[in-house]
Amino acid sequence: MSHTVENTGIYKGSEFNRFGLISLVILVIGCLGGIAVGLGAIESILSLSLILIPTMLTLSLLLSVSPMKWIINSASVCVVIDVIMIVFYSIY
Repeated sequence: MSHTVENTGIYKGSEFNRFGLISLVILVIGCLGGIAVGLGAIESILSLSLILIPTMLTLSLLLSVSPMKWIINSASVCVVIDVIMIVFYSIY
């Protein structure tokens, strides 16, 4: 008895391309987080933790070889938060 779950939409083929996506996620998450912290998030504990917690969660999911659906969702949230903080600190 075999039961497989088909991934559709953005998740289609993500398990097959796991290693390429992992390297891309590490690069994007690391660079955006570093830029956000460098632009001014280091001065506030609240903004630093707002960037740090999703970034570390995403990296922990990568390290624990979690399902790609979890990793993609976590990375998407992290990118949105990082971009919002980058825009905020670029204007402010």
